[in-house]
Amino acid sequence: MWTRQHKQTNRGRLIVPALTAMFLSYFGFHAYHGEFGIYSKYRLEARAVELQARLDAVREQRLEIERRVHMLHDGSLEKDMLDEQARNALNVSHADELTIMRSRGQSN
Repeated sequence: MWTRQHKQTNRGRLIVPALTAMFLSYFGFHAYHGEFGIYSKYRLEARAVELQARLDAVREQRLEIERRVHMLHDGSLEKDMLDEQARNALNVSHADELTIMRSRGQSN
């Protein structure tokens, strides 16, 4: 009876570690660059800072508009604000124009 004997090769010993290295590199890459990875976390934090700055700017604009609207209410009507709004409505003034109001009692 004949038996075949095979010599142990180094190729067989490297298959399992090579597959392990491939799986670890695949999952490692996606842990950093994936949709929920580390790099995405930093991008989301930067975006949150940017959006917070935008929100602060919009809130500031809103407060300015509310202040101007409050000046137009009855009882607190300011003549300067009324004059500015009338000039804008009648297209007598431009956006970059500065209007300086002088009272009649002052002399040159």
